[in-house]
Amino acid sequence: MLFFATAAAHASLPPMGMLAPFIVLLLCIALMPLIAVHFWERHYPKVAVALGLVTAAYYAFVQQDWHPLHHAAQEYVSFMALVGSLFIISGGISIRVKGEATPLVNTLFLLIGALLANLIGTTGASMLLIRPWIKMNRFRITGFHIVFFIFIISNVGGCLTPIGDPPLFLGFLRGVPFFWVLQHCWPAGLLALTLLLATFFILDARNFYRIPKHIRDKETANEEWHFGGLLNLAWLCVVIAAVLLPKSLQETALLGVFSVPALVMIAASVASYFTTKPAVHEANDFNFGPVKEVGFLFIGIFLTMIPALQILQSGEAVEISSPLQYYFTTGALSAFLDNAPTYLSFLAAALGQQHLSVESHGDVLRFAAEHTGHLVAISLGAVFFGAGSYIGNGPNFMVKAIAEKSKVNAPSFLAYMYRYSIPILLPILIIVGWVMVKSAP
Repeated sequence: MLFFATAAAHASLPPMGMLAPFIVLLLCIALMPLIAVHFWERHYPKVAVALGLVTAAYYAFVQQDWHPLHHAAQEYVSFMALVGSLFIISGGISIRVKGEATPLVNTLFLLIGALLANLIGTTGASMLLIRPWIKMNRFRITGFHIVFFIFIISNVGGCLTPIGDPPLFLGFLRGVPFFWVLQHCWPAGLLALTLLLATFFILDARNFYRIPKHIRDKETANEEWHFGGLLNLAWLCVVIAAVLLPKSLQETALLGVFSVPALVMIAASVASYFTTKPAVHEANDFNFGPVKEVGFLFIGIFLTMIPALQILQSGEAVEISSPLQYYFTTGALSAFLDNAPTYLSFLAAALGQQHLSVESHGDVLRFAAEHTGHLVAISLGAVFFGAGSYIGNGPNFMVKAIAEKSKVNAPSFLAYMYRYSIPILLPILIIVGWVMVKSAP
């Protein structure tokens, strides 16, 4: 490790041209599903890995500095161990529901899903709950049911723990204490959830009471819930316990890459998969497609963002300074690019302005203590605005795909924005920012 530290200390700042692979990859993630969907479905692994290898080659042969690549590999394995284990374990729990839900039941369901997202991640909660959500509303489901599910469960709800949303887990890996997010972000999370749930309840009540009363009474009678694969709750507890292992074990790594928590998570996911009855997986239409996509894309993201992080942490690339500016700037990019690297990029920029390094756990811990408002702004901007479009956060497109497979008319990419995220979500997030972030220390 001394070699890596020494090499990192003397490495020169990469040229601006080395940002190109990162920018190209993010643009591909944002645009290719819209303009060349079939090409992207077939070749995204090659594109992501190839762009990542361009950056890896620069550090290996030009900079001759292996430390950034080693660090990226460690973070990638930890990241994928968490995301993958939560996806696999939640895929082994099935929820079946009979009967039609009332507006109050729907609102409570979304609230419970938002809280659950902090324990199993927004991806896990979305994959676990989207099918029962569609079934319990099958008699009157519309586009806004899918959109508010994405707003609340796939994004905003996961703002309270590092497990909740990928950006926050990346911050945890960099040194943000596990309970820091809950301690400092819960007021803004509570306000955002309250406004979103209240708006949903009003819209859903209008939808519900348009139906003739005798049909409403018939459809909402004899509501029944059935649960399967509950053994997987134990495996979820194992994953959560792994995240909370002592720092000494967090820093112990097999082959320099596989941390003890990552190995525990991988073991829990393997055990979950083989102890879950095939009927449960079939009921959930479980397959590894979504986690495979995340895995390949993030190989490219973790490698190509190394130059961006180094340039941003120099403190010279970003001129914004106030928490409110960070909130909206991080949010604007998170709505149309992947919110995880966006979070890490602005965290690096904010640290760089204080002459601190995102590579140092001590510096990140110091920043979290001394510049709480800035870190709250970056965290909330990344998590909340990830709901701004289908491409802001991984679960968004997954939910849309499952809805369409279930014959639900989910809004198109543009309709999602001009009918929902711009007129409904954006004003709520502006209120949250103005009330909670503007006055942050």
